[in-house]
Amino acid sequence: MESGPLISIGLPLSLFIIMVGIGMTLTARDFHQVTVKPRGLILGTIAQILIMPLAAFALAWALQLPPAMAVGLVIIAACPGGTTSNLFTLLAKGNVALSIVLTVSASLITIMSLPLFANLALNFYFGTQQQIALPLGKTVLMLSAIVLLPVSIGMGIKAQRPALAARAEGVVSIFGGVVLAALIVGIVYGMRDRFVDLLFQAGPATIALNVLGIAIGLLSTRAAGLGNRERLAVATELGIKNGTLGLMVTLTLLHSSDMSVPSAIYGVIMFPLGFLLAAYGRRLAKAHARTATEERASHPAEVG
Repeated sequence: MESGPLISIGLPLSLFIIMVGIGMTLTARDFHQVTVKPRGLILGTIAQILIMPLAAFALAWALQLPPAMAVGLVIIAACPGGTTSNLFTLLAKGNVALSIVLTVSASLITIMSLPLFANLALNFYFGTQQQIALPLGKTVLMLSAIVLLPVSIGMGIKAQRPALAARAEGVVSIFGGVVLAALIVGIVYGMRDRFVDLLFQAGPATIALNVLGIAIGLLSTRAAGLGNRERLAVATELGIKNGTLGLMVTLTLLHSSDMSVPSAIYGVIMFPLGFLLAAYGRRLAKAHARTATEERASHPAEVG
């Protein structure tokens, strides 16, 4: 899984298609709705771009991860949410518009922040004695090509052909899931002799990062006084990552299967935890609806 056209060409191309799908979910109205009350957008973006990578450094230190696992954990933590996060926000009855805009804003900022955090982790865990580095210029150029351009194309399709975009959204989401699943299977097969050991090394840290992301999203937004729908959107964005992007960075730019393990494991465990969060969100929505019904029954509207 470290080289070959399937990874060097197929993975970036697949990610390009996935990002077109994100663009096809966006309209100018989505941006307007969120920017009118920007607290959720600001808080969620800061948590995505800054707090999550720092949390990964803390977890790697606390759990004494091997250098490659630690770098891989920081990389997946620095990745933005993906199309799947928007789906889980919908399932959780969260604010889907906020989720979509958070995905896009974090993806755009990631163009610069991801290579910076990756190189910081590489330098910290490997030092200068080993010439391992993420080429900043090449990485920024590649991320721009597979984030900015496809999102713009997707938005253009949404604006010009909304019916086509609506039909294609679901197909692209399924495609993204299939690509991620295929990559994970390929990684596991390629490292089958060592994967169990690596799983024990990176699994606890990866699960902890996912749970911590969801907790940070729920607690920080609650402290900021945001509503349940906004809280769920931010928590989902922090918990459901773009694992395909993490795999692209570790496999095509760093050429390291070991560093790709946290992204691969994260890509698996985020789904059951995402469904638990969705169930929690639906339970909150039902409780809120029941409370509102009871209040209307006890305080009938006055006429006149």
